[in-house]
Amino acid sequence: MAGVPTGTEHVRRQNTGLVLRSLRGQGPATRTELARRTGLAKATVGTIVGELEAAGAVMQDDSVPTGRGRPGRPVTLTGESILGLGLEVNVDYVAAVALDLAGNVRVAETRPVQTAGRPPSARELVDLATDVRTALINDGKSVIGATVAVPGLVARDNRTVSWAPNLEWEGRELAAEIEGHFGHDCPTTIDNDANCAALAEASHGVTTDVQHSLYITGTIGIGAGIVQDGALLRGGAGFAGEVGHMPIGDPDQMCGCGRLGCWEASVGLRAMLAAVGMEEHSTPLQTAIAVAARAADDRSVRDSLARLGHDLGTGIATLAAVLDPSVIVLGGYFVPLGEFVLPAAAEVLAARLPSAGIHLPEIRLSSLGIHAAALGAAEDALADVFAGTVAV
Repeated sequence: MAGVPTGTEHVRRQNTGLVLRSLRGQGPATRTELARRTGLAKATVGTIVGELEAAGAVMQDDSVPTGRGRPGRPVTLTGESILGLGLEVNVDYVAAVALDLAGNVRVAETRPVQTAGRPPSARELVDLATDVRTALINDGKSVIGATVAVPGLVARDNRTVSWAPNLEWEGRELAAEIEGHFGHDCPTTIDNDANCAALAEASHGVTTDVQHSLYITGTIGIGAGIVQDGALLRGGAGFAGEVGHMPIGDPDQMCGCGRLGCWEASVGLRAMLAAVGMEEHSTPLQTAIAVAARAADDRSVRDSLARLGHDLGTGIATLAAVLDPSVIVLGGYFVPLGEFVLPAAAEVLAARLPSAGIHLPEIRLSSLGIHAAALGAAEDALADVFAGTVAV
């Protein structure tokens, strides 16, 4: 990956990013069509397509005949060997997703973290990241960058974990650690896990059809990713979405952050398990699947989940009154338990949202499973290529 471009090189990369975004967002097109879409000269598009084809980022369909009066050959975004690596570290699992330029998932892997109830170190994340990246490189792939999703606050430098109470990390320079294990040849950034998952839903999941959405994580921690006009809403310090610590939970419940009454302490994974009297499994999804199976035959478990749904709805209504999303997405452990928590949450949302009679946000369940945050992180790892700030 080259350094910061200047002059004509900067313009060339910007134009290349424009072509790549058109192919990714609008699909295959001839050079003439690409020129019309992007506003670039056809000769410029021809040069860019030639360079991208040489780099293995696009291909042209040779089966389409060309000539006078005939259409040109469609250009298709492939980029099968050009990958972004998305990683996630959470309290009880780590995950990795490798995504190519065309948006195809090439690798998706999750490993449980064996910590005997203690917060994880970075060792499990490092092992997974290096194993996946090494396998990709050995397979002839190029990993142009990595992004790590973390359940906490990320500094403006996108390299430092400012505060992640459930991991007991504060001021940790995680990006530099991972880069070191990569041999300093894979630029790495970090981002909040809910932000990453919200991006994944907007590009691959259940919010591809809307511009304004609110994603709620469902793990031990509770966070939110806010998408407005297709972009993340980050706030003044970049900390927007730390909703798990809103003081709207049970005032007698202690949160992992050390405060009483956080929303997370009432609707987080461990709060749910305490309410139903069950043990945690290796990942939040596996835990929720086991709880759902018990709930099918146990009225007391169903009642406990309905009460949790009520508390969930209270927080959602509060957020919806401020943010006015078109869609609210529930991710993580909420997905397998949707039939047991959604009715109560939706009822409270309709009752508590002042604007419900005019506009009531739709609540949807995530379709991306446990890899949502890692998938969004992989998209983020490719973002500079599509922005034209990094050469293919």
